[in-house]
Amino acid sequence: MENDLEAMAAALEASGEYQVLRRLRPRTYIAEVPPGERTWRGLVLDVETTGLATDDEIIELAMVPFTYGRDGTIFNVGDGFERLREPAKAIPHEISQLTGIDASMVAGCEIGAEEVANFVSEVDLVIAHNADFDRNVVERSFPIFRDKPWACSLTQVPWKEEGFAGVRLGQLLNSCGLFHGAHRAGDDCRAVIELLARPLPKSGVSAMSRLLDAARVESIRIWASNTPFEQKDKLKARGYKWIDNTPAQGKAWVIDVCESLLDDEMSYLRSEIYRRDSIQIPLARVTAYDRFTDRATWI
Repeated sequence: MENDLEAMAAALEASGEYQVLRRLRPRTYIAEVPPGERTWRGLVLDVETTGLATDDEIIELAMVPFTYGRDGTIFNVGDGFERLREPAKAIPHEISQLTGIDASMVAGCEIGAEEVANFVSEVDLVIAHNADFDRNVVERSFPIFRDKPWACSLTQVPWKEEGFAGVRLGQLLNSCGLFHGAHRAGDDCRAVIELLARPLPKSGVSAMSRLLDAARVESIRIWASNTPFEQKDKLKARGYKWIDNTPAQGKAWVIDVCESLLDDEMSYLRSEIYRRDSIQIPLARVTAYDRFTDRATWI
């Protein structure tokens, strides 16, 4: 039966009139580890929550570990950690519709901090497909994540430069001729690993290789506070993110840039946003250990 279906799919594709999506079949083995090569342990993480704010409650946590080499080659995928949790408030109807998780599924369920810590303790890098959200959510409940370096498969892989039309997980999979059971955390984790393991269409290197390159770079965080209100659209379009309550600067527009672009960015702020040269703009150094958080080392 499966061979017949594949033959039909191949015939449709050969016509040039159809594109066929195949269900993602998660792999446990991807590549052989070369003799004597050191490997690292990565972890893809995803959470489902009661809402879209970082202070909403976790209702599902999934983590899938894998091994990788320094060049980004992914070798093996391990057994996942998938747990449900009963929140203090009711799961909104729209969240249940989106995730398929309802009150009956999470009744009496908990996620123990010690269990999570044991699973994460040997991990060298945590990856999420929106680390700005996921990191802040899980750090509130599981302190071990504060001590780990993080990377973001959404923002730290140049998907659009490589020819992908969109960067949402489903869009990326569809571009590869795949689909999966979206909005369940474990399925999303395995989908991210499959995408990271594949070569990118233009450069030919794996997405994981590009992700590691970005994660290893130390960047400079610029805190543009007290900017004129009428400049907000320009800042947003340039990639700045509004933060309501930063630890040291209060409300500010924030962006991370590589050090080579710092002078150009400071010149832009002084000439186009503040329109004066005398303004003092706070700066901080950011690494994978504090990226996607409000923490940073002030310069």
